[in-house]
Amino acid sequence: MSAVLIGEVLAVAMFATTIGAVLLGYPVAFTLAGVGLIFATLGIVLGVFDVAILSALVGRYFGTMTNETLVAVPLFVFMGVMLERSKIAEALLTTMGELFGSLRGGLGYSVVIVGALLAASTGIVGATVVTMGLLSLPAMMRAGYDPKLAAGTICAAGTLGQIIPPSTVLIFVGDILQGANQQAQLELGNLSPDPISVGQLFAGAMLPGLVLVGLYLLWILAKSIFDPKSCPPLEMNDVQRAGLAGRVFKALAPPLLLILSVLGSILAGVATPTESASVGAVGAMLLSAANRSFSLSILRDVMRTTLTISSMVFVILLGASVFSLVFRGLGGENLVHAALSSLPGGAFTAVLAVMLVIFFLGFFLDTFEIIFVVVPIAAPALIKMGVDPVWLGVMIGVNLQTSFLTPPFGFALFYLRGVAGKMLTTLDIYKGVVPFVALQVIGICLLWAMPALATYLPDRLFADAAFLQEDARGPSSSTTPFGSPVADDFSDLFDGSAADRPRPYQDDLRDLFPPDAGEARKE
Repeated sequence: MSAVLIGEVLAVAMFATTIGAVLLGYPVAFTLAGVGLIFATLGIVLGVFDVAILSALVGRYFGTMTNETLVAVPLFVFMGVMLERSKIAEALLTTMGELFGSLRGGLGYSVVIVGALLAASTGIVGATVVTMGLLSLPAMMRAGYDPKLAAGTICAAGTLGQIIPPSTVLIFVGDILQGANQQAQLELGNLSPDPISVGQLFAGAMLPGLVLVGLYLLWILAKSIFDPKSCPPLEMNDVQRAGLAGRVFKALAPPLLLILSVLGSILAGVATPTESASVGAVGAMLLSAANRSFSLSILRDVMRTTLTISSMVFVILLGASVFSLVFRGLGGENLVHAALSSLPGGAFTAVLAVMLVIFFLGFFLDTFEIIFVVVPIAAPALIKMGVDPVWLGVMIGVNLQTSFLTPPFGFALFYLRGVAGKMLTTLDIYKGVVPFVALQVIGICLLWAMPALATYLPDRLFADAAFLQEDARGPSSSTTPFGSPVADDFSDLFDGSAADRPRPYQDDLRDLFPPDAGEARKE
């Protein structure tokens, strides 16, 4: 057995071992790092892994610590937690419920709309689901709503924060796609690739997020027409209707102002996501103070929660760096690229395969676990095949949203189960999310059939920036068209058994080492 084949077998075994260990309940961050180091040791013993590759971890860790884009993550988390503590969500749910409550299905409409607004201002799924579960679920049950419809609506609306900007998921996906796109374009011979930014992903996710909101509203409308008993109107008296317009304006104005200041500055190109996140964090504190819900104890609690959430995510990121580096060093990336390239149907089938893997992993794994394990492995191969990275990032974001809803380990289900008490059974929650998972699949299909949903806004909003960058660096020196196959398969560098195997490209890991280190390895 050749060294190349042994390395690829170890790469496959490492991936399977990692998934199995996570399913058994081992901590994700330590599983990723531990399994990676174990298989790196096996590779060194068998002579198929270069120990010098691990030296690249220092640069990766330092790059993570100095990455300005990732600074936006704790800032957006802070903004979301502060808004949750400021009772703004409570005011929104109450007033929107009164506004739409007299309509059949009105409470469902209000939950979806408030979920979208909270997604654009907080982006924290757990806090949104818990808040709406505590406030909306009792009102929906008193009004006579079908428990399954109430549970599904609350869970689905709460997960909109995964795709509607500002989304921490899109920040991490965007950061990974930046490196994947650069790596893929360099291997294709494009020495000056157009950069991929988190702002482009934010812009690309706006329309798909609104499409999902529209699908949820259409489902509730259909239920109100064909099954009116499942979503009866809310009975309101004259006292409740008095001054409703003023209460709605008072409840809507603060979050809309924050959304416009944060997202508007990003989409207009006035500020980077990190800068906008800072504005959002300060704005959240000001709104909390204006709502008379700001104090040093609340600030301390918000900062502690922000630290806990951010630390959890970044520790997983550091562990994932070990995993991806060892996987690549064993030849796993070559294997993935060869496997996807050999599928009948080209890029279409390859993207379908990756989307199906992400979807089914969502039944068992958390969103961030999927991001750090699957995306770094699959994204470079897909981009080499000509897949638009912005469209790919949005597709992954919409697909990952389903991981919060799919039984048995959908976290949104657990959040609602924790606050529902005796109002709902676990079976009600599981049955209730099934139609909304189907709606999300429809949303993915629409995005696939109409890529412009993800690319129109980025092309419009960031075209000038791309033009200026191209003008500054001059015309590209590469004559290789985007997505074209690499002509040289480097078959002369390998023994006969390895050369006989189909290899679209051979990764020499050159980008992991500085020039001096590369020369030393050649000697």
